[in-house]
Amino acid sequence: MCNLLRYSFDVSVVSQRPEILGGEPVFTGTRVPVKSLFDHLEAGDSIGQFLEGFPSVKREQVIALLGEAGRMHSLRPRCACFWTRTSTGDCVAIC
Repeated sequence: MCNLLRYSFDVSVVSQRPEILGGEPVFTGTRVPVKSLFDHLEAGDSIGQFLEGFPSVKREQVIALLGEAGRMHSLRPRCACFWTRTSTGDCVAIC
């Protein structure tokens, strides 16, 4: 059985507010969904190419997010999980 894993994102990197894209996680200070970075990377784009397409996102935000994603990946349970955000702002993996 998998455990519940809690993780809070640095608010200078990722924010989530109901009035911005319906609460989808975005890069702070932008309307650029975090998911778009991962979509671009999966498609083979470089970080530079992503940043050219989304100039409001800072390179430091991308690097910080990828670092956090790497740490979360190494901590995640080995099962099928999905992530959601709690009312306190924590990201939670539910397995």
